[in-house]
Amino acid sequence: MKKDIEIPIAENVFVAAVNEWDEKHLSKTWYIYLINNRETAIEGSILVSKGYGGGLKTTTMRHGLGDLPAKTFRKVELLQEDVFKLKNEYFLTFFADNKLYEKKFIFDEYQVSENNETNVPVMNVAGVVVG
Repeated sequence: MKKDIEIPIAENVFVAAVNEWDEKHLSKTWYIYLINNRETAIEGSILVSKGYGGGLKTTTMRHGLGDLPAKTFRKVELLQEDVFKLKNEYFLTFFADNKLYEKKFIFDEYQVSENNETNVPVMNVAGVVVG
């Protein structure tokens, strides 16, 4: 039975931390984005986030993000600097091509830093990308 189950690999989807100016807080703030760099839309996307390590853990947050057209992105949540010292895990599930996909993204401790920034696909801004 298990040999008949196909588990597709989710490719060209990413989670990125982007440090951007926030008018509300009047400072640069890190935000998490979900990026769909696929040629097709993703549907019914859910991103679950949590942080853990060193005997600490954060609350598990569930974000129903719905559909993301091809080559688009969506802001998910604010990433407070207090959690940079933890592993920050994001678990994504979505439908595409009539199949259910899932993928885990992990920012290691202190990975979210301006020193680790690269170009973020689709957004074309500097940020820390996992995927």
